[in-house]
Amino acid sequence: MAFARIPALPAGFSWPAFSQQLRRLLVLCLVPVLCLGLSACDGSQGKKPPSINPDDMALIERQAEGFLAARNRLPELAALVNDRNWVFTKNLIHGPMQEVGREMSYINQRLLPADRPEAEKRANSLKTALAQLDEAARLQDGDKLRKGYIKVASGFGLYAQVLPTQVQEDLKQI
Repeated sequence: MAFARIPALPAGFSWPAFSQQLRRLLVLCLVPVLCLGLSACDGSQGKKPPSINPDDMALIERQAEGFLAARNRLPELAALVNDRNWVFTKNLIHGPMQEVGREMSYINQRLLPADRPEAEKRANSLKTALAQLDEAARLQDGDKLRKGYIKVASGFGLYAQVLPTQVQEDLKQI
């Protein structure tokens, strides 16, 4: 039986260097395969858009009812501002409209994370407008009272827009 002769390795050949080069080549081929495999399996094709869970939606709806009840008192507030009725203007702000800040806070906590910054901005704007209106009534400044009312009415309208569409439909706002 004859043995085949194994060719001699070239001069300067080293197995450790060859295996290191082979590993580098393997990694270079493996990286694109893994990237394509992971991107194909990320699950984004069947993903639903984020939505508010039913419990949070029910809480938003309950708080929105209070918010909208306060907004429905705006014509009454307008009449008091036009009559420059300082005392009853302050009473309305500190009575039926007092809970608006708390209601907006509860609503904002339950909104989608992407919607929260804008909702917070609009809520803070409305709270500031209510405080300015209250201060104008305290100072008995008719001009500031009128301007303050405009900001309050605008603030209620802007904040109502951040309420989820389902809540607006359920409360017959659309």
